[in-house]
Amino acid sequence: MPLLLLDLDNTLLDREGPFRAWGEQFLASIGAPAADIDWLLSIDADGLTDRWDIADAIRDRYALRIPSIDLVEELHDGVVAYTRLDPLVACALRIADGAGWVPVVVTNGAVRQQDAKIRGTGLDRYVADWVISEEAGVSKPNPRIFALAAQRVRMPLRGAWVIGDGPEADIGGAAAIGLPSVWLHRGRTWTDGRFAPTYTVDGLIAAVATVLGA
Repeated sequence: MPLLLLDLDNTLLDREGPFRAWGEQFLASIGAPAADIDWLLSIDADGLTDRWDIADAIRDRYALRIPSIDLVEELHDGVVAYTRLDPLVACALRIADGAGWVPVVVTNGAVRQQDAKIRGTGLDRYVADWVISEEAGVSKPNPRIFALAAQRVRMPLRGAWVIGDGPEADIGGAAAIGLPSVWLHRGRTWTDGRFAPTYTVDGLIAAVATVLGA
């Protein structure tokens, strides 16, 4: 029963779509031009920018008097509200489980938001457990967070696979502990010369199929 170590955002759950949906609704609510969604997406940097920095950037651009902490709460809750679990992803996880794999989520981020997404979408019913960097005190690509995930379900890392869309966090993390990996390219080209994914696919369904067939 090997481990299947899975990233959360833009791997198991779409993040780009919910963030865009929230951003468009928020910009409309403050009377900002609809075209400013491109600015907001660039500031977000695919989720890599700290939420407090995004909140401050929004306040400065639109001269808002909303406290930064309220904007951070809006960012957290708004994205969660738009997040849904794709039934095909749920099906793929069930197939993996039926084939003897143990799916565990390994994600960077804040406990409040990541836990809410996992539970709120029903993803918790399809995975054995999850590890969130804020709670763990260590982030991907540090090998310790993957070791913690294995400990959480009392299983060895030997034989595990890593699936994710993050070149550094997911594929770099897998390389650091000597595990095979599947990279979800999302229309991007691999450019990092330090390490490379074992396989490259276009989505979670294909990734699970690749692991099961390897």
